Amino acid sequence: MIENINFYIQELEAMKKYPKELLFIGDTTLLKKKKISIIGSRKPNQYARHKTEELARKLSKRGVCVVSGGAIGVDAIAHKSAGANNTIMVAATGLDKRYPAINKNIIADIEKEGLVLSQFEKGSPSTRYNFVLRNELVVALGDVLVVTYADLNSGSMRSVEYALSMGKEIYVLSHRIGESEATNHLLQEGKAKAIYDIDVFVKEFAGEMQVSKEENDDFLEYCKTNPTYDEALAKYPSKIFEAELSGEIEVHFSRIYPLI
Repeated sequence: MIENINFYIQELEAMKKYPKELLFIGDTTLLKKKKISIIGSRKPNQYARHKTEELARKLSKRGVCVVSGGAIGVDAIAHKSAGANNTIMVAATGLDKRYPAINKNIIADIEKEGLVLSQFEKGSPSTRYNFVLRNELVVALGDVLVVTYADLNSGSMRSVEYALSMGKEIYVLSHRIGESEATNHLLQEGKAKAIYDIDVFVKEFAGEMQVSKEENDDFLEYCKTNPTYDEALAKYPSKIFEAELSGEIEVHFSRIYPLI
């Protein structure tokens, strides 16, 4: 159900103009958590895809909520890797639409377990200006901004401009020459810091925060019964992908086996 947020969100004071209206579907308690914004290209290379997944997953395990814009590429990877119950998606359309359509299942999971926000009323389409406003809100919500892959003159660089004007720290992955030229340029200009070790970055950012183990313990206990992949996916739709990537489970002949 689409509702209107009727309480003050301090982080949004960093925006040029506090939103007149902010609609949501999902769990608004996520707004009270420590948050990090992760954005980037719709077409990241394989290295950036893998490191975005690792970064979002490890931050989420330490209790940090991941904020992104729901787009294909880096955004979708960040949402999915954090887990639907620990991510905030900021939409560039009205909440009666799940845009882009290719991510409709990811968005549906976030609506059920996480939080989807929008500044736009029902029926609002995806316009260029809506994306600009969406990007500003994504940046404002996070304590810092991480750009994992971006080309020059990309939409991600507009988000970087917002972060700079808000005085937020910007982090990027280290890339080879000729790859992710925009983030390499930010490093060259001293406008961003490089993440060389994800574990070190997560530890420094999250500190001693710990996520509740209750849900994870229930999930792993369930996996000990060796359910079929389809059964496990139906019961824990947001956990299977994360657990498989993190090496907690393996799939063998369509059945789930815990590895820890």
